[in-house]
Amino acid sequence: MINCGGMGLAIQCALMAERYIVIIAGGKGERFWPQSRAARPKQLLPIVGDSPLLTQTVERVKPIVPAENIYIITSAVQEKGVRAICRGLPKDNIIAEPEGRDTAAAVGLASAIIGARDPNGVFAILPADHVIHNGKKYQSDLKAAFAAAAAEPVMVTIGIAPTEPATGFGYVQRAKPWKKIRRKTVYGVKRFVEKPDLKTAKKYLRSGTYFWNAGMFVWSVPVVDSAIAKFAPELDAGLQSIRAALAKGRKLTPVMKKVYPTLQKISVDYALLEKSDNVVVLPSTFDWDDVGAWPAVARHYAPDKTGNVGRGSRLIEQGSGNIVFSEGDHLVTVVGADDLIVVHTADATLVCPKDKAQEIKAAVKRLSALADGERYL
Repeated sequence: MINCGGMGLAIQCALMAERYIVIIAGGKGERFWPQSRAARPKQLLPIVGDSPLLTQTVERVKPIVPAENIYIITSAVQEKGVRAICRGLPKDNIIAEPEGRDTAAAVGLASAIIGARDPNGVFAILPADHVIHNGKKYQSDLKAAFAAAAAEPVMVTIGIAPTEPATGFGYVQRAKPWKKIRRKTVYGVKRFVEKPDLKTAKKYLRSGTYFWNAGMFVWSVPVVDSAIAKFAPELDAGLQSIRAALAKGRKLTPVMKKVYPTLQKISVDYALLEKSDNVVVLPSTFDWDDVGAWPAVARHYAPDKTGNVGRGSRLIEQGSGNIVFSEGDHLVTVVGADDLIVVHTADATLVCPKDKAQEIKAAVKRLSALADGERYL
């Protein structure tokens, strides 16, 4: 059941508030090594399509908000790369965290920045690295989520209808219908659940009441700040210094360098969403893929007659089901092998069976422990 008491007066102004988009672009993308590196991770690469995934995300939201209302929160090591591909955004709208403190800190930072500009602003938190082809349906759903967050003091999550019993995603279980928003039914949330085992995931899929938690949220500044104060007081105490600096018109970078490393490191799901009773879920109508590892890429490329996909200079002889990516003019040839991932870059080459793709992250960690491994990361 949705209980919104206590914040109604503060949120009524949100009906007239502006919309803002905050894109979280700090992931390391280790499962896409060797193309993905610390300073040039998955979201800065054209893993799917002809432009970087972050560029695609920014272009998808431009019909909803003006460029000056789009913010990107990234890491210090990725800041240069983000600025290079987001030249159409105001330079102050790209914020680099001094170090990663998980998503609750990023959400609190975003709320502080937007709150200093618009105390009743309604903003979306969106990942930078998801693949979505149907932009119009995506924009329609996001507009409905904004409308819901402006109408009532709620936290809106956009749920993805599961297409398989995936064990790599968190899930959201819907409760009874809450409201009709822009002709879309929005539901209360019964609970959030962590990544399940296969048996449980199959049960969730059969029930029809569970959605994948894609990390897409829409809420207002008062709702976020109130939830942080109530459920994450330690984080709230750290954010107070950032809010105070912004209120006085001070530069953000110096205070962030001092305060940010001290902030509580916790995900927004744990810190706020799982504890709040004012969370609703809007079922998505758009296509969605988080392309979490190399095998997922195959879904977005036209295969040859034996199921091979890839990009760049490549030749596959007597092989099927291979994923082959080659940078530059380097020719990669696969002969008599099936179901391989082969990725060639200027300084590293990966050869891996597709069913071992999740082990790439472990290999990257081993590289980081080597004396000369840093140049490959």
